[in-house]
Amino acid sequence: MNSLSKCDANYASLTPITFLKRASAFYADRTSIIYEGTRFTWRQTYQRCCRLASSLSRLNVAKNTVVSVLAPNVPALYEMHFAVPMAGAILNTINTRLDVNNIALILRHSEAKILFVDYQFIQEAKDALRQLMAASLPLPFVVVIDDIDSPTGARFGELEYEQLVHDGDVGFTPVEVDDEWDSIALNYTSGTTSAPKGVVYSHRGAYLSTLSLVMGWEMGNAPVYLWTLPMFHCNGWTFTWGIAARGGTNVCMRNTTAFDIYRNINLHHVTHMCCAPIVFRIILEANGGERRRFGWLVNVLTGGAPPPAALLEKMEALGFHITHAYGLTEATGPALVCEWQEKWNILPADEQAKLKARQGISILTLADVDVKNLETMDSVPHDGRTTGEIVLRGSSIMKGYFKDLAATAKAFQNGWFLTGDVGVIHPDGYLEIKDRSKDVIISGGENISSVEVETVLYRHPQVAEAAVVAMPHPRWGESPCAFVVVHSDGGKVSEAEMIEFCRKNMSHYMAPKKVVFVAELPKTLTGKIQKFKLREQAKLLVGSEKRVSGGNKSGRHDGGRQPDYGQHVMAMSRL
Repeated sequence: MNSLSKCDANYASLTPITFLKRASAFYADRTSIIYEGTRFTWRQTYQRCCRLASSLSRLNVAKNTVVSVLAPNVPALYEMHFAVPMAGAILNTINTRLDVNNIALILRHSEAKILFVDYQFIQEAKDALRQLMAASLPLPFVVVIDDIDSPTGARFGELEYEQLVHDGDVGFTPVEVDDEWDSIALNYTSGTTSAPKGVVYSHRGAYLSTLSLVMGWEMGNAPVYLWTLPMFHCNGWTFTWGIAARGGTNVCMRNTTAFDIYRNINLHHVTHMCCAPIVFRIILEANGGERRRFGWLVNVLTGGAPPPAALLEKMEALGFHITHAYGLTEATGPALVCEWQEKWNILPADEQAKLKARQGISILTLADVDVKNLETMDSVPHDGRTTGEIVLRGSSIMKGYFKDLAATAKAFQNGWFLTGDVGVIHPDGYLEIKDRSKDVIISGGENISSVEVETVLYRHPQVAEAAVVAMPHPRWGESPCAFVVVHSDGGKVSEAEMIEFCRKNMSHYMAPKKVVFVAELPKTLTGKIQKFKLREQAKLLVGSEKRVSGGNKSGRHDGGRQPDYGQHVMAMSRL
């Protein structure tokens, strides 16, 4: 056995670049990209990527060179997911929702040699580059991306994207990936309380994660995929590469609006899309002029905050088949997928929705996933109640944090990647997130999951968004405080009614003692709720111990009711 060795015939480095070459060979005339009136085939997409990679090489882009791009979901951004690594470089997709300071921080930290900028974000790029100039730092070579379907003539920097594609060599041979551990992408986390960290992906990790998600989602041949998920989020959860692997069609959108979502679904018979739950709200609140009926199921993979069961039911009623996933930037996107089991089809709709809201089981290329007590590193019982921290390991986990060995070492402990998320394992092996460890509310010695309280709030027909945080309480230490956004077209609802609704649907000690109605919740530029800001507001609210007499006939909230210890159930074990 030891005499058998690797050679070019039996070993090749794993890289998602091969998906494009295969698509161009076997799906050459299939439509690869649709963007308004612009269409490309897989043959054309491969040729354009070869040309762009050729032009990048002429600009002295080489191995470990970082190429940054600030653009929405347009064809150029999709093509760069192949063209940049084909030139041997590392792709850095910048979140278009970031402010100028964060854009400048990323350009400085990544040491990007080239910056591609969509015409829509020229001003942001100018302001960010001014900060680099003020700090006497080297500036990247700038290339503007004009709209390929409706050119504006906007110019900024030395060159224009289509000019680079036109001038490149169609016969360019992509740079060989000698080591599959080489870096393919640099993605920055959306920090809420600290500076974002640079997460580095390997060719191997990107390849394996892509295959796992395509299989785990049971994505068949020739899907039509709508880009409602930003490609700058973990490289579009690797579906930038995955659609090429299945010979599918990418329907690109510059703006994620209800009108454009429904229009593109109907126009192009969309079969798949990914999005965060916040897009559900865009879809559900579409007006009569925006909403359109379609006679087929659209498969939706969603992640982010656990979608409440009530929200899933509403989406299913419109023709969207929801699959829930769990992941994070460090795991190359989704690491767990809630694979559906046929035996669940006979269950009532509300029970099915609860099952779908779970995070599920590991993707195929994860070596292992577990929920552990970090003090002992023992696995928690599979009882759906005992909590611990979700830990992961496998080839789809990041290489580490760029220029931050200390943070990398902290994230990798005892052979596991520590997610910082609190979860449980159900008897059937499926995982469910209960909270971020920092968001647990400790009331009278009991641990309350803010996610569980939020799930109940979302069942109220007039709740559009909800976030629950800890509020100081003079006796219990902390108590739940809910910040709620109501539907714009809904009727009025009082604080007392909202609290009573919660008490009827959960153990009394878990119910919010205060409900604050707000026009909108504070969010990061990637759409994550900034609970630390809500916690600061809640510190100014002190839970009262006084009972409200008269059954709330006065309309006052019953924020002072003491917990009913007869109904106490340990919501979470303290970590």
